[in-house]
Amino acid sequence: MWGILTSIPSISGEPVCLFLPEGMRQPKANSYVQGCEVDLDYDGIVPQGFEIIELPAADYLMFQGEPFEEDYGKAIREIWDAEQKYDPKIIGYQWDESNPRIQLEPIGTRGYIELVAVTKI
Repeated sequence: MWGILTSIPSISGEPVCLFLPEGMRQPKANSYVQGCEVDLDYDGIVPQGFEIIELPAADYLMFQGEPFEEDYGKAIREIWDAEQKYDPKIIGYQWDESNPRIQLEPIGTRGYIELVAVTKI
């Protein structure tokens, strides 16, 4: 699947994984999806089994872990722990659970990266 996604011209240059909130799931079982960001007027090929969805604009906080060698599961858990401990209210925001969490490919040389939606209080 990753090869298909990397073949699509993407704004961000790399595919992402999304943890979709319940209101965005079609069908309702699809809570974890993979895709890539394209222009709003994209008219290229949409591979079989894929679809185009439009996500609302949102603000995100980025969490990035330390580089890791092999255990990306541990790297992911460390970021999830950091997200649980962080309170965005100290910077005037709150978590926005109406938008997806975004996960980038766990690449050891850059560390694990996840983006979590927030809204101004």
